[in-house]
Amino acid sequence: MSSYGATITGVGFCAPPGILTNEDLEKLVDTSDEWITQRTGMKRRHIIGPDGVTSDLAVPAAQAALEAAGKTPHDIDCIICATATPDYPFPALACIVGARLGVQGKPAFDIAIACSGFVYSLTMAASLIRSGVYRSILIIGAETLSKITDYTDRTTCVLFGDGAGAALVERSDEDCFLGSDLGSDGSDPTVLYMPGGGSKFPYNRNGELTDQRLGYIKMQGQSVFKFAVNQMAASTRNALAQAGLTTSDIDFVVPHQANLRIVDATVKMLGVPPEKCIVNIAEYGNTSAASIPIALAEAVENGLIKNDNVIVLVAFGGGLSWGSVVWRWKGAPVIHGQALAPGALVGLTAN
Repeated sequence: MSSYGATITGVGFCAPPGILTNEDLEKLVDTSDEWITQRTGMKRRHIIGPDGVTSDLAVPAAQAALEAAGKTPHDIDCIICATATPDYPFPALACIVGARLGVQGKPAFDIAIACSGFVYSLTMAASLIRSGVYRSILIIGAETLSKITDYTDRTTCVLFGDGAGAALVERSDEDCFLGSDLGSDGSDPTVLYMPGGGSKFPYNRNGELTDQRLGYIKMQGQSVFKFAVNQMAASTRNALAQAGLTTSDIDFVVPHQANLRIVDATVKMLGVPPEKCIVNIAEYGNTSAASIPIALAEAVENGLIKNDNVIVLVAFGGGLSWGSVVWRWKGAPVIHGQALAPGALVGLTAN
């Protein structure tokens, strides 16, 4: 039994105006619009400008969520950011966001679990609120994956885009948090990882990072596909069981937008009708920790998700990691954030 309830009172999202289409990628690597569309479901990705940083997207998404909830930054007790591409290795992106929002001194920290980050953040925020530690927590999923995408690698460069989504989670009389399931397996990080920048291949060994292209995302596609489908389906069932529900109780699934084939295979394994699955991958591509909050916000904005709907947010990511949350939606409004960073595709080349 929880002492308090938790609910989402506002959501917001932000995507930079720069666009990278499948036709643009045809000019960089040996690929085609048909090949990309058939294998990923992607058509476009939003890309930040060369001087932009992740906080440039996180801040307007956060401001939009706060405005939608009718709150100011001074109303929040804590900031949690989910990201694999912070402005710096440290300090945490959340610290920078807090300062840019004008609320230095608030507790702030990052969750670095890649694409599963928003699900982890929502579970953490709900737990802190339900236990009485905080009343109001701002959670943000934000990424500039274009900064670590290898535009000479045709297998990965077609996948990733930039963006941010945010939600304000607050104490409430009715508890909207129904269940959660989180997990990880770090036995083989090379399945999906970025080798450079940590203690194994530190930045000060710059020649090695550059020569071996270690500062970019590396992925074993087939292994990721099999892992993703099985774990997202299993995690969803586990979270539903914790909530005392079954797949027939789901109104909508909001999955991590990694690849349309992964999404389709997951909902098929769960026996959930396709019309109950929220997909916006054609517009944004894979935005890692930002993908679920962007998809959630768009679905609410478009009138798909309605009051009292039971929704499942489910993801997999680097770690390898996975997670799901079952949530009862209570009609939180949506506002679009305006990107603060340059959006033009200046300097995006395969080098």
